[in-house]
Amino acid sequence: MTRRLAVVLSFFLTLAVACAGAAAPAMAAKSAAPPKGQAAAGWLARQMAGRSHFTEVFDGVTYPDQGLTIDAIFAFAATGTASDYAARAISWLEKPGVLSGYVGNGRSESYAGALAKTALAAEVFGVSPARFGGVDLLVRLAALLTRSGRYSDHSSYGDYSNAFSQSLAILAVSRTGKAAPVKAVNFLIGTQCGNGGFPLYFGQKTCVSDPDATSVAVQALLAAGRKLAAQRGLRWLARVQQADGGFAASASAAPNANSTGLAGEALAAGKWLHRAKLARSFLLSLQVGCAGKASERGAIAYDKRGFSQSTAGSATAQGLLGVADAGLATLSSRGAHSGAPRLGCAS
Repeated sequence: MTRRLAVVLSFFLTLAVACAGAAAPAMAAKSAAPPKGQAAAGWLARQMAGRSHFTEVFDGVTYPDQGLTIDAIFAFAATGTASDYAARAISWLEKPGVLSGYVGNGRSESYAGALAKTALAAEVFGVSPARFGGVDLLVRLAALLTRSGRYSDHSSYGDYSNAFSQSLAILAVSRTGKAAPVKAVNFLIGTQCGNGGFPLYFGQKTCVSDPDATSVAVQALLAAGRKLAAQRGLRWLARVQQADGGFAASASAAPNANSTGLAGEALAAGKWLHRAKLARSFLLSLQVGCAGKASERGAIAYDKRGFSQSTAGSATAQGLLGVADAGLATLSSRGAHSGAPRLGCAS
């Protein structure tokens, strides 16, 4: 698999440390997901290959999609459902070939964002990221922290680290009970644009705030106790929220489920509850109801154009974080029920 493909699969978000023992357990968050949200998680679970993972087709070839599989683990935890699917997904991620194909081999290849996201998945599910598939994810992540404070990829294909990598790394470390490295947090704050938002890519001539990057950065800064910078980000998110409650990606004027799900969970984490409620309403307006095809019921469409199989998996997984008001700093699978709920339709 080329590094380019690995990046596409790892960071399909809207388009787009060291610890000897188990991670400090997060408090189990009571799910705010309504029954419709739980049904969306059930639809998502039923789309998994082998009831354990997702795949992605690239140039006619099918590859494992570890990134979307982790998004599904987060969605199941947020809604308190499908714990059996989440358990199988964790076991699948721990397979040596699956894991190394995503995070790198730890020698010639090591990817900051994938390591951070996998460590976060382990923490959410309640297993140790220090012993995940025989790999200490947090030790490898710490090795990628540069003198500047940036978590950078070690790869012959180049450095694809960005605001997601940095923010997820800070979140993963913070959840161990240890403070994230000050220089890592300061690096993230140093990228903040003048209007309060955060750019997706570092080192650009013009700082362009991105709703998705800002949503994850805000959660990382809240977890690190940097409330002032986080509040600036939240104020920017509030300004760009559309009248229907939705959020658009940087290159689009139309709101979508992925961006809205990420922003909704950030607003909830920052206690901007009215704004979070508006985001939830928008997301539920995209859900396929009982009038839809039986195979599509419960799914969250990417946007108002309606259901598309190619985008509904990611839209449902990330949208559910906004439906359930589930922030990544406290998200936990603890207490989740097994099974894949369905909408209560008459037929």
